[in-house]
Amino acid sequence: MFAIPVARELFGGSTAVEWVLILIAGACMTASAYFGIKSLTIISYIAVPLVAVLGTVAMIMAVKQGDGTIVDQFAKSSGSLTVIGGAGLAIGSFVSGGTATPNFTRFAKNGKQGTIATVVAFFIGNSLMFFFGAISYIFVGGNDIFEVMIRLNLFYLAILVLGLNIWTTNDNALYTAGLGLANIFNKRKKPMVLISGVIGTLLSVWLYYNFCGWLNILNCTLPPVGIILVISYFMNKKAYDTDTFKIVTVNWFAVVGVILGAIVANVVTWGIASINGMIVAALCYMIGEMYKREK
Repeated sequence: MFAIPVARELFGGSTAVEWVLILIAGACMTASAYFGIKSLTIISYIAVPLVAVLGTVAMIMAVKQGDGTIVDQFAKSSGSLTVIGGAGLAIGSFVSGGTATPNFTRFAKNGKQGTIATVVAFFIGNSLMFFFGAISYIFVGGNDIFEVMIRLNLFYLAILVLGLNIWTTNDNALYTAGLGLANIFNKRKKPMVLISGVIGTLLSVWLYYNFCGWLNILNCTLPPVGIILVISYFMNKKAYDTDTFKIVTVNWFAVVGVILGAIVANVVTWGIASINGMIVAALCYMIGEMYKREK
């Protein structure tokens, strides 16, 4: 996401330069995830304010250069995405982020601070990113904030925003992946982060050219995971509040719920895909929990 656009703009799309930039970016992002929450925090302290300020500047410039009001511009639909389809992508985006959030809020001093940080991040931070992309796009065009800023003749700022935005996204994703793999295979987190970083870097070019399809897969697959986590907490709240919670190696009803939920979300064309998947996953998990209690 960083290397290919930059190589195209600066080096005429040289494949060799693309891979050099990919390897450098992959190494930096993996390194920040490898050293843990402190290095992630340092990157975020730098990136988040800059992205917020520069994204706002780009949005304001786009509105000033564009014709008509925001309402008029949004009324012009390209017809490529339905309201239900857009709602599904938005829901999937929030749910997928929610499944990873506990990996970071666990470092909060208390539950109140963790809740405040999460609300601010999702309802202000995430919404701002939607505004940056959507409002800037309808006035000047471009598939993302990088292309928008290029069209606004903010080339070097565009590279800075793109690099920092992708960095904070990827190192958090790598940290989450490494932590998950460490728990699954009962290994230390850091080696798992390195493995994830290598795999992600090597597959990044393929993913770049198949990104929308990958997002659709995640939009159908991750919401079932999220709803099972939520229901598990509320159905076993007393157990979660104690230190004696019995860890089950594999909860097959949860596994089946995720699989069936993902299949339904991908296959059923009626309604919102992510919600369809969550309903099926929730039913499977709840049936399993009630069966285990009766047993």
